[in-house]
Amino acid sequence: MVIIAFAPKSSRILPNLFCKRFKHCAVVVPNSNGFILYQFITRKHIEKIQIKPRDIKILGQYGWHFVYVPCALHKPFPPKSLTCVNMAKYALGIRAPFIQTPRALYNAINE
Repeated sequence: MVIIAFAPKSSRILPNLFCKRFKHCAVVVPNSNGFILYQFITRKHIEKIQIKPRDIKILGQYGWHFVYVPCALHKPFPPKSLTCVNMAKYALGIRAPFIQTPRALYNAINE
């Protein structure tokens, strides 16, 4: 199981201009100790953050939405991901070039 987390806020300028409801997405993968959140920072820099189920509940209180996808992690993340959406699409194995915003990814997963 892979969880895609969608955040309503971002500190970057371009997502705040172009993205409507969701400004950022992250990949959450279950681990033996809880979960690992893969946070896209910049190209060639993906941060691994260890979180617990309690942390997911706290993020939900801050407006994050979580979509549970019943599949395994496709492959390790490539260093060539340009955006958080590209990283999430690669993790799920989605090959759709027109999905470029977190909202479009959210709609594609929920179909």
